[in-house]
This record gives sequence, structure tokens and C-alpha cells, in this order.
Amino acid sequence: MVPVAERRGMREYDVLVVGGGNAGCAAALAAARHGARTLLVERYGFLGGTATAAMVGPWMTFHSGRERIVGGIAQEMVERLVRAGASPGHVGDSSDYVATITPFDPEVHKALLFEMMREAGVELLLHAYVLDALREGEAVSGARFATVGGLREYRAAVTIDATADALVAFSAGVPTQQGDARGRVQPASLMFRLSHVDLTKLATYVRTHPEQMRTSLKTHERTAPALTAVAGLTTLWQAACDEGVVDVPRELVSFFITPYPDEVTVNMTRVVDIDPLDPEALTRAEVEARLQVMQLLAFFRTRVPGFDRARLAATGAQIGIRESRRIVGRYTLTRDDVLQARRFDDAVARSAYPIDIHNPSGSGTTTHRLPAGATYEIPFRCLVPSVRERLLVAGRCISTTHEALASTRLTPTVMTLGQAAGTAAALARSHPETVAALDPARLRATLIADGVDLRRSAS
Repeated sequence: MVPVAERRGMREYDVLVVGGGNAGCAAALAAARHGARTLLVERYGFLGGTATAAMVGPWMTFHSGRERIVGGIAQEMVERLVRAGASPGHVGDSSDYVATITPFDPEVHKALLFEMMREAGVELLLHAYVLDALREGEAVSGARFATVGGLREYRAAVTIDATADALVAFSAGVPTQQGDARGRVQPASLMFRLSHVDLTKLATYVRTHPEQMRTSLKTHERTAPALTAVAGLTTLWQAACDEGVVDVPRELVSFFITPYPDEVTVNMTRVVDIDPLDPEALTRAEVEARLQVMQLLAFFRTRVPGFDRARLAATGAQIGIRESRRIVGRYTLTRDDVLQARRFDDAVARSAYPIDIHNPSGSGTTTHRLPAGATYEIPFRCLVPSVRERLLVAGRCISTTHEALASTRLTPTVMTLGQAAGTAAALARSHPETVAALDPARLRATLIADGVDLRRSAS
């Protein structure tokens, strides 16, 4: 890993990855491991995107039932975090929302990502903000960035937009969409962690008040001393709302364990009716969410058993965005594709996460599930813009409908999409104009060889 500042004369690469989040990191690693000279550009001073900057965790989910369906670089990261004592690995979800959850330490993850980039030979440029795409006719030839040292341009045979907001693709003239039929996007949430929590005391309360939980009594009667996740405590929450203690448009209490025995990650703040691509609206979201955190801290300390000594351990550096801009690609994944567990000849990722739509304008979450044990596939064409050459998109901003995005946006899937994009870019670097038409069988075979789980059981 050689900082670009040390190689100022080098401005051209095989692969340029814009955005060092979950998708971008996997894309850069995959490209470099396949021999491509790769530059990864990130706006923060660290990598990881929503996993680190927004502290979105735990990761959900690597499994469909008992079958692990996510492998490759995503699974490698989990295994390395486990070895570092920064994750318990995949554990059952005691809130019964998904098969497993994967808690992790975002601070250790920041260091792990730098370590992996160095090992793979990925070059980094941090503290760089993408301004626009560079064009050569119909082809994207790189991007321009604002840095502390002024404007910088970097060119590449293939550019991967992993910005989550499709910033490169949009500036290159790729058609995009946003939100539902009315243009509304899912609300934003600021994650935070609470330490000094007595999880055993909490578990005792939950098991003796099953009527307050979202899921069955059987789940909460497990003999383990502590739970991995809680979704409910509805009586406690409703009383706090009725008394004006909290003013957060949420319908229940939701939090998860971390790798540490006295800490939880809380996913409860909610800022509605925002446009995450509007700086004024995004500013409002950040302010409102942090004020909500303080309300919630007081609620936990005074109302929830086991939290009376709780401390605010950390908040995300930025609010977590569930949805913004999506490209229009060669194929658009739909609600029916997800719920009918469709397969595709050019599939590069699998998922079993439900369609999970948080109300854009208030409380409540709508969930639509796949059949038990089923998975759906995401075709490579969703990563290929409908116009422009030598450009791929990975992560939240791939080509989907509003409903399908509510499933594809989850971290394990996003990392797999990044690995697919990086692998494709590396395979096509000698003939970058062909990246959109890469042989699906060749790409899939390479991904499978690299541990991506694209195996299919008999129909």
C-alpha cells in the first residue's frame, strides 16, 4: 500500500475505485489481487464507509436458514476480525428477524482494512472528495477530486463508482432514480453504542416479559445468559413516548450485542422526510439525530433494566443513509425478483435478506420475506450503467427498484457486489471497453474460485 502522495508522477491506473466503503474496499482488494494496478479514493481518513463512519452493525446476514450464502472477501473479513478478538463471528439473531447477525468492532475494522490494502498492493488516496467524472466520448476515463493539495485527476482503464450516491455515474450522465414513486427515501439513522450494560439483568427481564417482544416466547426462553438482539420492550417504550420523555418516530426498542460483554449497538434514531443528496436536509438530519441520541440515552438509563449505569461509548461520525440515488443499469432488479428468489445466468451475488422498508415519513417498518430457505440472485448487469463505457457501479447505488434496494443495501451483499465489480474490472483491464460485455461464465468461475458462494441447489 503506497500512499499516492509519494507517487505524484503516477496518475494512471488499471482500476480506479471511488469510495472506500464496504463495496469499494472489496472492489479494490479484488482488482489488486487479480493483478490490476488499483487506486482507492476515499473522502475520510479511514476506510469502511457505513461499517466504520456510520457504525452500522451488526452485519445482516451471511445466511439463509443454516446455509451460509455469502463468502469471498466478506467472509474473509469476518474471519480476520474473529482472530483479532473483534467479532464473535456469525451468531443467531435472538430477535428472529434474520438467521444470523455478525457483530464487529468498527475501530479494529478500520485498521484491518488498511492491513488488507497493504497486503494486496492497493494504493490509497484519503481525504479526497470526488467532484466529477472524466470523459472521453462515451467512456469514463477516471475522475477529478478536491484535496488539501488542490484539484487532482486520476485516470484508469476501468472506473468503479462505489460512492453509494452514484456520484461518478451521475456526473458522467448516467440516468438515475431516487426513492419510491413519490421520490421519498427511507429515513436516516445515527447508530450509537452504549457500554457498562448488564446484559444478564436485561435477559432476565426480557424472558419474564415476552408479551413486550416482537417475536415468540420460545425465542426469549433460550438458556443463554444474554441475548444477541432485542426488538420490542414495547410497554416501556410506549410509556416513555406517552409521557414525552422521547420524541423519536420509532415503534419499538432495537439494539444488538457487540463483541464485548457489557456493550450494545443501538439502532433507534430516525430522521424522516429528508433528501440525503440535499446538504441542508442532510445537515438537519445530523443535528436531529444527535439530539435523539441524548433522549434515548436518558430513556435507557431510567427505563430499561440493566442500563442504569450505561455510558455513551460512541456515535457514528456520520448519520447512516439507507437510500439515495440509484443508477439505471442494463437490468433493474425488482421486488418480484427478490421475493420470487429469481436466478440469473450472470448472477454475481446472493442474498436472503427480506425487503425491509422503513417508513419515509414516520414510524413503522414494512417487511416482505422470501420463502424459508430461499435466496435470490443479483445479475452483473445491475452493476453496468445503461449508458457510458468503462464504468461499473457497486454498492447501494446499483440498478434496482425502491423495493428491491430495501434488501440489496445490506452490508454482506454490498461487499459481494464490490468484489464482483473489482474482479470484472481486473479481468477486462486489457480491453476496458469490453467490461460491460464480460463473459458471465468467466466472471462467475473466477468469483467462485475466490470463495464467493454462487452455488445453486437443485430446483
